[in-house]
Amino acid sequence: MSENFEKIWQNCLAVIKDNVSLQSYKTWFEPIRPVKLQDKILTIQVPSQFFYEWLEEHYITLLKKTIKKELGTDGKLEYSIIMENHVKNASPYTVKVPTANRKALRNDPVSMPVDISANPIKNPFIIPGLRKVNVDSNLNPNYSFENFVEGDCNRLARSAGYAVANKPGGTAFNPLLIYGGVGLGKTHLVHAIGIEIKNRFPSKTVLYVSSEKFTHQFIDAVKNNNTNDFIHFYQMIDVLILDDVQFLAGKQKTQDVFFHIFNHLHQSGNQLVLTSDKPPVEMQGVEQRLLSRFKWGLSADLQIPVLETRIAILQKKMYADGIELPKEVVEYLAYSIITNIRELEGALISLIAQSSLNKKAITLDLARQMIDKFVRNTAREVSIDYIQKVVCDYFDLPIELLKSKTRKREVVQARQIAMFFSKKMTKSSLANIGMHCGGKDHATVLHACRTVNNLQETDKTFRSYLEDLEKKLSIH
Repeated sequence: MSENFEKIWQNCLAVIKDNVSLQSYKTWFEPIRPVKLQDKILTIQVPSQFFYEWLEEHYITLLKKTIKKELGTDGKLEYSIIMENHVKNASPYTVKVPTANRKALRNDPVSMPVDISANPIKNPFIIPGLRKVNVDSNLNPNYSFENFVEGDCNRLARSAGYAVANKPGGTAFNPLLIYGGVGLGKTHLVHAIGIEIKNRFPSKTVLYVSSEKFTHQFIDAVKNNNTNDFIHFYQMIDVLILDDVQFLAGKQKTQDVFFHIFNHLHQSGNQLVLTSDKPPVEMQGVEQRLLSRFKWGLSADLQIPVLETRIAILQKKMYADGIELPKEVVEYLAYSIITNIRELEGALISLIAQSSLNKKAITLDLARQMIDKFVRNTAREVSIDYIQKVVCDYFDLPIELLKSKTRKREVVQARQIAMFFSKKMTKSSLANIGMHCGGKDHATVLHACRTVNNLQETDKTFRSYLEDLEKKLSIH
């Protein structure tokens, strides 16, 4: 049995993959390596203490179920934690914990040396010889941690960012790579890290720069014959924040120079914070030696915010601007724009502008008109949350009842219809649909879809419900 540990872990992963999002799976389960199986104890290797703690905090129930399914009720899990990050004399150490035991490990993270150079200089390829205290950090004061709304979609990235801000260069998260789609808050978060470091460590030089600007500066340095000054300047920065690192793809010389800057900063214990639209494993046109360095620290993803987080973002924006809107208008905006925080905030600004210019009260009708224009040219996928809202409004049921365990006929029917439309109109997995409907499993969702299909063929009233709901869902 001990020889089959890899197969057993693959079986566990197959179950896990169907119960978590693809991004979460790639972030938290792909890096895990099975090590051995002995006396019904499976040992898995994880890259850091933080990684171990996050698994125990957020995936303990899922891990327990899968291990017991494969190894029986007395199956246990051990973690072998290996500290990479090129720390001298670092070696793996094992934590023996039954999967029910949480927060068993509380060692300090690996500390890295911090080297603050004497006589630092300002950007030498602009004005040689000046002290680097004069360097402009290029940070936007509006992008602070206070203005960043935390949710399940960004909790890992925010927590890691805050840890880095409290101890730049002194955590295992070096580099910290934050990745995600357009408009999900990557730039906001890295600015917040930079601002917090400046507040806590005023003597540290923090520099935010986009990959495009970095490339242009390098080209200018080559033209002016002062490439060494360019490299020397960047090697003196205490905290370097490089935005949109994917734009270095295909730029061979720029990648070469960044490789040397990266190595110097990392070996000196200085902090690197990077952003990208995709994880390192999916980056094309970037040298392997650079990609391997991106993987040294932590890669944290920003996912699409769930409904509650979208509402909280709108409320925070309204509070900051001193605006009040009816609850149903805020909910409608949050239900309608689901993939992009920037678009969500833009829709709010447009709605307020329309109301102000046309001297109209902000109503649900005005919000509907504005949203239709705002996203007319954008392909929108209806969300599971929105389907549930429309179904609950149609049957006059509270959404909490739909997600409860009640077996009342009218609630069960509404729940099954919501599952049916979620399968039909979204790309979500059956497990994800079930999770949104009160933690049901994929078999329940399949049964619901079959029941709805059968009823629409035999029951005229039920068929009219489905037709009405389909029209409502197609309009938005």
